[in-house]
Amino acid sequence: MKKVFSDIGSIYKDGDWKTRLSYLVMGFGCLSRGQIIKGLLYLLFQVAVILYYVIFGWHYVSKLGTLGTVTVQKVYVEGSKFPINVPGDNSMLILLFGVMSLLILVPTAVIWLANIRSAGNVQRDVDDGKKPVNFLVDAKTLLNERFHITLLSVPMISLSVFTVLPIIFMILIAFTNFDKMHQPPAKLFQWVGLSNITEFFGSNPLVTTTFTGILGWTVIWAIFATFTNYLFGMILAMMINKKGIRLKKMWRTIFVITIAIPQFVSLMLMSKMLAKTGVVNVLLLQWGWIDQAIPFLDNAAYARIVVIIINMWVGIPYSMLITTGILMNIPRDLYESAAIDGAGPIKQFTKITLPYMLFVTAPYLITQFVGNINNFNVIFLLTQGGPKSLDYYQAGKTDLLVTWLYKLTVDEQAYNLASTVGIFIFIITGTLSLIVYNRSGSVKREEEFQ
Repeated sequence: MKKVFSDIGSIYKDGDWKTRLSYLVMGFGCLSRGQIIKGLLYLLFQVAVILYYVIFGWHYVSKLGTLGTVTVQKVYVEGSKFPINVPGDNSMLILLFGVMSLLILVPTAVIWLANIRSAGNVQRDVDDGKKPVNFLVDAKTLLNERFHITLLSVPMISLSVFTVLPIIFMILIAFTNFDKMHQPPAKLFQWVGLSNITEFFGSNPLVTTTFTGILGWTVIWAIFATFTNYLFGMILAMMINKKGIRLKKMWRTIFVITIAIPQFVSLMLMSKMLAKTGVVNVLLLQWGWIDQAIPFLDNAAYARIVVIIINMWVGIPYSMLITTGILMNIPRDLYESAAIDGAGPIKQFTKITLPYMLFVTAPYLITQFVGNINNFNVIFLLTQGGPKSLDYYQAGKTDLLVTWLYKLTVDEQAYNLASTVGIFIFIITGTLSLIVYNRSGSVKREEEFQ
């Protein structure tokens, strides 16, 4: 950033009036010195941006402070018995297009800076007696030394439109009262500051209780769902790869079948099987093993245990496949030396296998942990977040933060609270990912891996 301001200042200081005029009229420096096409492109871009703000953008930017003040009006037309609706402001469109209009200033600033540098470069060429670079020659550099700009331009534009803009929009919604009582265009919503955030920290006891309870269960779920799959997948891979085990390919194929079946099919099937009138309870009652149906999904403790176990059944084969290849690369000499020194299987696992695996798979574990915090499918398809509880606001005992966010959005239309939950999820996952990754051996001792 310091270099950017330095370039702007030095070009203005050393430039003549044509170069300096480029600060106000984009492309003037290029146009006045023979780079007609390049100068016209800069000028057309500036004209397009100005027209955008005059015709469209400024209308929304000017109303960002209030998010609209004019509601839908009912007007009676002379000679008509019924009123007609006269459209007013739309808070959602004001927020969306207002943010988009402000974001457009970023590429505008980048192209404005490129225009200044182009004006400075062409002045330098003319002062040195050189002929200004032809537009076609300049354009060919986008396929050679500046090819990285060509490759990254489309992904960066897509990232800005489909990722950055929605994220900013969602964050800003958390500071409004956008809910089912404030649905545009019939009703407007306004800025409410930090009131939505304070609801999660005491101002609304029901929301606070729900948030703390779901956050605690989300962390417990993520820990169990990540490390049970990881450890049991590794042990399963070690058992299959052990010397003397026959038909290794067959065993791997049997466990991989759960991957071949779409996950949502497996989870919905298990949900039906574990219901009170499902196959499992019916068989247990017929066999006389139980006197009444077991509430696998209707009791909070049972339901939480069930989702962890079902997740193991679905997830262990993935871990088995990932760890199999890594286990094959551990030097056998290490195990032979440990066996000679008297180390048993458990000692070999804790001192050789596990440290090696953690060193290699730390990024994978972080990814899995974050993925399990946001594991919508397993919870929603298996229990729908149930069993429901009067202690929770629009949530059940197995809901994660992400499924609660979904219910707040779809069922309750509490978009402001849902956006706030989304911010909390981002802070939790982002902070944990950065801290754990930077403290892992994969980063600290990367050069030691062989």
